[in-house]
Amino acid sequence: MTDTVTKIHLSGNHLLSSLVGENDAHLRQVQDAFPKSRIHMRGNELSVDGADAALVTRLFEELVLLIEQGQRLDHGTLDQTINMVRANQSPSEVLTHDVLRTARGSLVRPKTAGQKGYVDAMANNVITFGIGPAGTGKSWLAVAMAVRALNAGEVERIILTRPAVEAGERLGFLPGDMMAKVDPYLKPLYDALVDMVGNEGMERLLERGTVEVAPLAFMRGRTLNSSFIILDEAQNTTPEQMKMFLTRIGFASKAVVTGDITQIDVAGGRSGLVGVEKLLAGIDGIGFARLSNSDVVRHRIVVEIVAAYDRATNKS
Repeated sequence: MTDTVTKIHLSGNHLLSSLVGENDAHLRQVQDAFPKSRIHMRGNELSVDGADAALVTRLFEELVLLIEQGQRLDHGTLDQTINMVRANQSPSEVLTHDVLRTARGSLVRPKTAGQKGYVDAMANNVITFGIGPAGTGKSWLAVAMAVRALNAGEVERIILTRPAVEAGERLGFLPGDMMAKVDPYLKPLYDALVDMVGNEGMERLLERGTVEVAPLAFMRGRTLNSSFIILDEAQNTTPEQMKMFLTRIGFASKAVVTGDITQIDVAGGRSGLVGVEKLLAGIDGIGFARLSNSDVVRHRIVVEIVAAYDRATNKS
């Protein structure tokens, strides 16, 4: 049985240089990922032979599409692209999906197929649950979608909320006024908003009341119309708090609920996020996006830490 041989003709030196990388770094990364195949370059023609030739060729075809659409290739992006092609996914559809252009001019885009599914769920549902481990972009992408909706005039304000119970601490034991007490809990969402709209933009939004931050307990008794509401760290809600929050959603509003069920700090372990999918399954307008270790886009070591804890949990 002979090995499959495939060829790709590359038009233009700019495409070639982006594809192979500085000092052929990208080619070596691909070769290391597919040791059963061999990659050869001759002029503007790339040929692949070996057991994984068809898969490697598809990878290069996807990379060409990404480069042509303005995607900058680096080690992390190439690694994500390799993983998606192995999973029979389309990186050129995932990595070029624009969510928002930030105040600094950079584009917010999903970096994995799971993140793309999460973004699509937020776009297509009234209430979306984003559930997964740290580093999967749950809060980051929710804030980006909130700013996008605000810029498009789909909502009039953004509301950020979070249960103020973590690692045994409660608001009453923290110094300062309410904003000072809430700030440590909502800092990750603040930081994401600043990245999206800039420091001055954030100040204006807060002054106008276009962005509101409050602990979850302050949602009781309110009806939230024309708002994009983000409930972060929802694994630390009780079932009663989750019900209270979900029934606050008013007309022309969207809500995103994010959480990680492996990091429950709520007293007694009674989390309002556990079992909510089974409870609400089948209700039109409610979507669930499950993110996994393969969607972690932080530093490589974070991915390995999450995987190590998951292995330990599965053994116990």
